[in-house]
Amino acid sequence: MAHVLPMAKRVEVVAHLVEGAGIRPTSRLTSVSQPAILSLLLRVGEGCERLHNRLVRDVDCRTVQVDEIWSYVQKKQARVLPGDSPEVGEAYVFVGMASASKRVISYRVGKRDEANTNAFIADLRARLVTIPQLYSDGWAPYVAAVGGAFALVGSVDYAQVVKRYNRKARRDDEHRYEPPRDPFITKTPVFGVPDLQRASTSHVERQNLTIRMHIRRFTRLCNGFSKRLPHHKAAVALHMLFYNFCRPHEALRVTPAMEAGLTDHVWSVEELVAAALSEAAGEPPKPRALKLPEPPPGTPTTPARALPNGRGFLRLVGSAPAQPVPPAASGAAPAEPEPPPSEPPPSPKTRRMVQLSLFDDP
Repeated sequence: MAHVLPMAKRVEVVAHLVEGAGIRPTSRLTSVSQPAILSLLLRVGEGCERLHNRLVRDVDCRTVQVDEIWSYVQKKQARVLPGDSPEVGEAYVFVGMASASKRVISYRVGKRDEANTNAFIADLRARLVTIPQLYSDGWAPYVAAVGGAFALVGSVDYAQVVKRYNRKARRDDEHRYEPPRDPFITKTPVFGVPDLQRASTSHVERQNLTIRMHIRRFTRLCNGFSKRLPHHKAAVALHMLFYNFCRPHEALRVTPAMEAGLTDHVWSVEELVAAALSEAAGEPPKPRALKLPEPPPGTPTTPARALPNGRGFLRLVGSAPAQPVPPAASGAAPAEPEPPPSEPPPSPKTRRMVQLSLFDDP
């Protein structure tokens, strides 16, 4: 008969793992064998992934930031041999985060390639119900992935934020560790009309630091790196659920799940372990039709109209500024407006411009 850890010991083990302890320190602190810890991590991690799929969907948020964080399994990519398993080498974590609630909406572990980028953006799109302001770094496959997932007209406002960390300037002692500012950040609109003044990836980059501080496998220059990909994915899934539901955010004073309205209290580690182990397998979220975002209080509503056959929205995003009117001289009668110039008759060889109807109006 196999030995089963009691619930109190399971909670103790998971509490050490989510706070950045490795497998060996957790084994010494809890007197639980390393194989038992790894087995528990797999079961809890898989349950956390199923729980995330059920709870984090139908997300109504306006601003989303995405980024990737580097990690590896067993060995770094430069040391991978032709006969090694495909699981060996780099294992990036793609993270999509809501800027307002700081909630992790979507994540994916895999190679930093086009296939995983497409799968990550497709999963992110399936969890949204509002047209987002989407910001990312300059990773090239994002453009095709966003264009394929948000295929409808006017269904995304996407911009890329590129930061230049070159070493060609400021080598003096006072600015040795400061990046150059010529310019340091470049913002490029890609789809829709993104708000370039607010375009940023700072929140999700700060989340990368949280990952490295709370998952021992992501700590640089140590021997706590993952040796197998399933354990690596389980550790990431465990951290994401712990971050969303158990860890109060310093800026929000509540957890991201509480800020988003998913729960009314801070989850304990025992509640997380019990929910993860009892969660049954379910269907992943499916894409739903996106709605127009609600304007901020005191802001006029942007005119918009739905295109036929669910092809997206036609939105008015701005207008040309009005021409200034010169003030009239004192005591002088206001000048009469000049009549508009008469249009010349069309030439027989000139084609008239015809306004086409986009909405099948009679």
